[in-house]
Amino acid sequence: MNASDRTPADLLRSALATDPARPLVTFYDDATGERVELSVATFANWVSKTANLLQGDLAAAPGDRLALLLPAHWQTAVWLLACSSVGVCVEIGGDPADADVVVSGPAPDDLAAARACRGERLALALRPLGGRFPQAPDGFADYAVEVPGQGDRFAPFAPVDPDAPALVVAGTELTAAQIVGRAREDATALGLKAPGARLLSDRAYDSWDGLSAGLYAPLAAGSSVVLCRNMDQLSAEGLVKRIESERVTGTAGGDTVS
Repeated sequence: MNASDRTPADLLRSALATDPARPLVTFYDDATGERVELSVATFANWVSKTANLLQGDLAAAPGDRLALLLPAHWQTAVWLLACSSVGVCVEIGGDPADADVVVSGPAPDDLAAARACRGERLALALRPLGGRFPQAPDGFADYAVEVPGQGDRFAPFAPVDPDAPALVVAGTELTAAQIVGRAREDATALGLKAPGARLLSDRAYDSWDGLSAGLYAPLAAGSSVVLCRNMDQLSAEGLVKRIESERVTGTAGGDTVS
């Protein structure tokens, strides 16, 4: 990665310029059997479409706040990088009543809380292959319906300030530049040094450690992540096979991996 990269969006652009075909995020949901692998290029395309949706249809601008009510998931990772591209500050599990935009998953409690947002409200079904809701929740736009028609290239209307607030997680506010700095430090601590390193993480996205292992550190290191949800439903033998088949070089444990 380039030493001059100061935002997560910068890191993604550098990854795209370096090796667009390599895997970036491989996602498993062991409750559904879903496996999705996104190359840098495919992930970046989702980010561009989502950033265009955020900036265009949702009229979000630098300095706006987005309450993100989503679990660890490849689509959550896309939203984190889309917000970085626009300059919107993401509040993980933030109060929708104080947010300009809210993005909710399908859980009834999250949807109920998200209705407190007086701004734009978007919902994700989190179905395999990014599938849509059979019927969108009342008062919400369906991400899977809105995003496919967005442009494949993104250009922000205003420059993104690396020193502006970019993320709030577990009560800690970080600028875009601080995210990049911490991610680089974590990449070293997590052993993401050799080209092609693959980190398996089942950490939740509700803490910096989870966000870093599950996205930011591998991105900063030019590595990739095997992001696992509901891995408590995977047997010990299944975990060993996954580590072997995915060529995992290191693990970042949550409740399942140690």
